[in-house]
Amino acid sequence: MLIVWGPDQTTLYNDGYAQMCGNRHPAAFGHPFKELWFDIWDQVNPIISAAYAGQGTSMDDIQFTMHRKGYPEETHFSFSYTPVRDPWGTVLGMFCACSEITAEVFMRREQQTMRERFMQVFELSQGGIAMLSGENHVFDYANEQYYAMIGDRDIIGKTVADAVSEVVRQGYIDILDGVYRTGTPYVARDVPIELNRGPDGEKQNRIIDLAYQPMRDPDGRIGGILVQARDVTQMRAEEKHRELLSHELGHRLKNQLAMVQAIASQTLRTAPDMPTARRTLADRIGVLSYAHDAIIKGGSGSSKVRDLVDQMISLHSDPNEPHISTAGPNLKIGSRSSLSLSLILHELATNALKHGALSVPQGRVELVWGIAGPHKDRFELTWKESGGPRVKPPETESSGTRLIKAGLAGTADCNVQLIYAPEGFNLILSAELAGFQQEH
Repeated sequence: MLIVWGPDQTTLYNDGYAQMCGNRHPAAFGHPFKELWFDIWDQVNPIISAAYAGQGTSMDDIQFTMHRKGYPEETHFSFSYTPVRDPWGTVLGMFCACSEITAEVFMRREQQTMRERFMQVFELSQGGIAMLSGENHVFDYANEQYYAMIGDRDIIGKTVADAVSEVVRQGYIDILDGVYRTGTPYVARDVPIELNRGPDGEKQNRIIDLAYQPMRDPDGRIGGILVQARDVTQMRAEEKHRELLSHELGHRLKNQLAMVQAIASQTLRTAPDMPTARRTLADRIGVLSYAHDAIIKGGSGSSKVRDLVDQMISLHSDPNEPHISTAGPNLKIGSRSSLSLSLILHELATNALKHGALSVPQGRVELVWGIAGPHKDRFELTWKESGGPRVKPPETESSGTRLIKAGLAGTADCNVQLIYAPEGFNLILSAELAGFQQEH
């Protein structure tokens, strides 16, 4: 406390105020108030002038930058300036009761900074975070991830039972009650939860990693619950998809190796010489590679018939002088049937180039496919040659012919007709549609 007295504003103060004066005590005692606080006089003068004019002033927090210890420092004070009057009402001086609250202000500021940092951490969290208070579990806070998980709802200030009512019948209020009552955390992974989080509030099934942690007051009592929740629905679906892909890759690799082994064995067994065998084997494995690319592009392990036909044409037909006409829907085809059909188309085109319709300029091939059968449950493909040399049935069956007659892998019922008509070779292939399109 201090008194500023008389027209010269002489300063008198106690030991408590002496500590606030810093290095200016004790020299300031008994001297004008302006000499004590010359560095902040532009802020102090209006207040003390008001007191000498009979008007008191009080503030809970006033900030100064003082040089009382030889360097600038931010300070804060709670104070009141009260006019001191004689018996006739004349103002003789000013009385001040003052407390320095600099440390308290800095502490509150640090606490606010820490709180803001914690809030920032919560907002940047990959999972949803919410704070519940009281035994009724009232929402005090929720980050953006939590809102994204439960849908756009107004939850702050509401109980969990009111704000996310669908969890009541699923037993989660009982779990929260248990955590609040016992102080034992609840942690669970891959929890299935129904949430009304769709665009129109409709129910959606989600998979959540969930943790309820009790929050204790300074006296140790539980005052609320920290909710940590992470929606792992998409992550678990991707993991399952990767497992399926891994299984499918291993299965398909075994199928391809078996097919390469069969092609190599058949080619080497029937080829007239090694250069021919090498060339034929390279062509057939190349077709497998093209077919595999088509499967990958088709997605989910399937390709389209049109893709396989286009690949065959790009290998065996001149785009400037097309000799192969095609017609048919872009049907999906399963992986094993895709590889077989690619090889069959390659063999047909190779035979036509060697001694069939594609061996002469005027020759033509008509390739047509589609869905057939009285119940529309079969795939049918026809290959019809015309304008080529006169056809004679072969005296021996080549490896390529055997490959064609083997039909489509993966189909339980596949019929292949080879028709050696004099005017041109024809093929009719028919297979059950379900097996033709099935993934293996």
